[in-house]
Amino acid sequence: MTDPQRSGYADSFASGQLTRRPAIEATTELGAYLRDFRSRYGFSDIVRYVEGARRLRVLAVGETIIDEYEYCETIGKSGKEPILAARYVSRDRFAGGVLAVANQVAVAAGDVVTVTCIGERDSHEEFIRSALRENVRLEAISLPDAPTIVKRRFVEIYPLQKLFELYIMDGHDGTEQDRLCETLELVLPQVDAVVVADYGHGMLREEAVELLCSKAPFLSINTQMNADNRGFNTVSKYSRADFVSVSEHELRLEARSRHRDLRGIAEETADRLGCGTLLTTRGRRGCAVYGREAGYFEIPALTKAIVDRVGAGDAVLALTSLLAAQSAPAEMIGLVGNAVGAAAVGIVGNMSVVELEPFVAELEELLR
Repeated sequence: MTDPQRSGYADSFASGQLTRRPAIEATTELGAYLRDFRSRYGFSDIVRYVEGARRLRVLAVGETIIDEYEYCETIGKSGKEPILAARYVSRDRFAGGVLAVANQVAVAAGDVVTVTCIGERDSHEEFIRSALRENVRLEAISLPDAPTIVKRRFVEIYPLQKLFELYIMDGHDGTEQDRLCETLELVLPQVDAVVVADYGHGMLREEAVELLCSKAPFLSINTQMNADNRGFNTVSKYSRADFVSVSEHELRLEARSRHRDLRGIAEETADRLGCGTLLTTRGRRGCAVYGREAGYFEIPALTKAIVDRVGAGDAVLALTSLLAAQSAPAEMIGLVGNAVGAAAVGIVGNMSVVELEPFVAELEELLR
C-alpha cells in the first residue's frame, strides 16, 4: 500500500524495476541438498499442506507498525555543520508489523483475525483498514493519548541503502492490557492457530503472554530484537510454544552465547518451551530447523540477491506457521521458509506479500 503523494520514482518500484523476486541460485551445495530432499518429499507433499491451510482459522497478534520510506539522494556534507545532506525524492508507506504478518497468513489461510493496538491520536486507522486483505478482520485496541507506531526510514534511492531510522511512538502505559486480554479471551476459542509477532514495544506484557500460552490451541511465536528492546525481548518470556521462528542472532541472544553450537541451543530452547519445531533463519546461510521427532537440519539459502530485508522474517513466520499447525515435517517447513524468505527479500519493505500462485509455481520448479 503506497502513499498517494509518492513521486514517479517510487512508482518504478511498483513496476518491478526494484521489487523483484531474486532468481534461485543453482549452487553446488543447493543442488546436492535438493537431490537429497527429493528422495524424501515431493512437490505434491508440500502442496497438500499449502492447500490444507485454507481450512485454518488463524489469529495474528502483535503491534501494528506503519513503515514509512523517505527516498532521497545524498548531496554531501552540509556546508555549516558536520551532517549529511540529502535531497528528498518521494515517500512510500506500508502496513507493517502484525498487519504484514496477517496479510501474509491470509494469502493461504481462509479466515484471519488480527488483534493489535493502534494509537488514539495519529491512529492511521483508515490506512490500516484499507491495507488489509479482504479475509482479514481487525480487532484494534485503542492506546490512550498515544500514536500508532511509525518507523520512518530515510533511504538512499540507489542502491536502496538505509541512512537513518526514526521511531514515532510513546510506548504502552499498560492501561490497555485489560481490554487486550478481554479481546483475546473472546477470540481464542474461535481459532485453530495463533501467530504471535512480538516486536517488544510493550503491547504483549505478562498477563497477555500468560493468556496466550495457556489458551492458544496452537501457538506460533516470533520475538524480534530491535533498537527499542535490545536484550529485553527474547522467546523465554513465553512459557510455551508449539512453533518458533527466530533469527540466529535472536536465538543466540536468548542463550546468551555467540559461539555455542547452534544445534545445541535450538534443542535446548525447544525442549524448554515444549516446542515441536523451531526454525532459525540465518540470512545468507539459509536456515536451520529442529524437530523434536525428526532431528536437526541445515538448509542452504536459495538466493543471495537482496533488495530489502525488512519484512522477510515476518513472511517466513506467517507461512511456515501454517505448515507447522498441520504437523508438517520439520525439514519441509525449513525448505518452505527458505523459499518464502528468498521471495520476500526481493520486495521493498512490506510493499506486497508473497503471493501464493507464483510462490507455489516456484516451489514446483525447485523440486522438479
